[in-house]
Amino acid sequence: MKKNIKINEKDNVMVMLEATDTVPAGHKAALTDIPEGAPVIKYGNVIGYAKCDIRKGDWVHVHNVRTGLSGKLEYSYTPADTGLSEAAGARTDAYFMGYRRKNGVGVRNEIWIIPTVGCVNHIAESLARRFEGSRPDPIDAVVAMTHPYGCSQMGDDQEHTAMILGRMASHPNCGGVLLLSLGCENNNFDHMKPYLNGIDEERTRFLVCQESENELEDAAKLIEELIAIASKDKRERIPASELIVGLKCGGSDGFSGITANPLVGLFSDMLVSAGGSTILTEVPEMFGAEQLLMNRAANREVFDKTVSLINDFKDYYERNNQVIYENPSPGNKAGGITTLEDKSLGCVQKSGSAPVSDVLKYGERVCTKGLNLLEGPGNDMVAVTALAAAGAHIILFTTGRGTPLSAPVPTVKVSSNSALAGHKSNWIDFDAGRLVSTGVESAELADEFFDYVLGVASGRLVKSEEAGYHSMTIFKQGVTL
Repeated sequence: MKKNIKINEKDNVMVMLEATDTVPAGHKAALTDIPEGAPVIKYGNVIGYAKCDIRKGDWVHVHNVRTGLSGKLEYSYTPADTGLSEAAGARTDAYFMGYRRKNGVGVRNEIWIIPTVGCVNHIAESLARRFEGSRPDPIDAVVAMTHPYGCSQMGDDQEHTAMILGRMASHPNCGGVLLLSLGCENNNFDHMKPYLNGIDEERTRFLVCQESENELEDAAKLIEELIAIASKDKRERIPASELIVGLKCGGSDGFSGITANPLVGLFSDMLVSAGGSTILTEVPEMFGAEQLLMNRAANREVFDKTVSLINDFKDYYERNNQVIYENPSPGNKAGGITTLEDKSLGCVQKSGSAPVSDVLKYGERVCTKGLNLLEGPGNDMVAVTALAAAGAHIILFTTGRGTPLSAPVPTVKVSSNSALAGHKSNWIDFDAGRLVSTGVESAELADEFFDYVLGVASGRLVKSEEAGYHSMTIFKQGVTL
C-alpha cells in the first residue's frame, strides 16, 4: 500500500494514507513550501490559504490554514465539457427485481404507519411492534414513520410537514400505508388532502384516533387489510433506468474524497449511463465547490436554478444570523478535513461527472432522468428524508467515522477506510477503503458496487434494515406556537 497520495497534479499537498510521527492518517502534508497567504491546493482546487509560512513536509490543517470563503458570490455560466467517466462502464442491460405499482416502481414491500402529528407516535410504534413480529413473508417490514411535528406550526413549516408526509404516503417502496391522525392537529386530513393526490387509494387507510373508541384495535384491522393486499405483490424484472438513488455523506474524513465519494460518483455515472437517476443534496456542503456543479449544468435554465439553490441557502443562514461557512464539524476536522472548501470538493465527487439535469426544491419529486440537485441541509437525518421524499428508492451514504443512521428507504453505508469497515461491521455495508488498502482498481470495485446496489434494490437487506431501523426527520425553519 502506498503511504501517501497526491490527488491532482496541481496539488501542493498530499494525503497521508499511513500516519507518520507528525501527520495523522487521512490528513495533509505539504509537498512544497507554502508562503503565508498562498493558496493551499487539493483536488486541483484551492481549499484555503496559509495562515503562516508552511514548510515542505509540514502537517497542513486548521492550525495553519484558513478558509477563503466569505459571503455571497457572483457566478458565471461557463459550461464545461462533461461526459461520464471512462471507468464507469456501460450497463445499459442492467436490471433489478422490484415492484411495479400504480404510483411507480418500488424496491421494498413494506407497510408504513405515518402519523400526521407527533401526538400519536406511540400508537404508531405500538402497532408496528404488534405486526412486525407476525407479518407474513411477502411483507418486508411494518414501520412506524414517527416525527415530532404536525401541530403548533406556521407557514412553510406546516406546509413542509404536510408535503413530506404526503410524499411518504405515496412512496412506491410501501405496499400499503396507514395515515394516523389525532383529530385536533393543524395537519389534519383536510389540510393534507392537496398533498395526497399521488397515493394509491386502494392501498391507503385513514384513522382519526379521537373518533375511535379503541384506536389500537381499529387501526389493527386496517393494517390487516393492507397486509392482505400487499401480500399478493410479486417482484418482477425492472430495468435499472427506472431506479432512483440518493447520494449523501456524513462523518466524513480525509479518505472520503479519495475512496468512498469517488466510488459513489462512478456508481452515479453508471446508473445515469443506464438511463437511471441520482440525487445529490446537502447544499451547505456544496459551498466552495458550487462553480464546478454550475459548469456542468445541462443548460442555462439549470445553471440559474443551481445559482438560486446556493444563494437561497446562504440567505437562510443570514436570516438566522448564522455564519455561512461554519463547517466542517469537529469529527470532520479530526478525520483530516480542514476547511469547508476541502469538505465540499470531496463531497461533490459523489456526483460523478455527468451533467446536472435538474435542480429540485425541498419536497419536489424527481421528474428528469440523470443527475439531480436537491435543496436540503447537511444534517444527515433531514437530508436522507428529503432524498426519500424526492423519490429515492435507495440512499448511498458514505462515511469515514461511521453511523447507525437509517432513513425511510434502504440506506447503504459506504466506508471510506477499511479500518472502519472492520471495526463497525454491524453498520457498514460496503468497504470503499479497499481502493487504498488492497489496491483494487476503481473500475473493478465500481462494477462490484453497482451489482451490490442492484442486489439491494432486489431485496437484499442493508445493515440498518437488519437491525430494524427506520427513521424520518422533517426540515424545520420557522416558529413553533
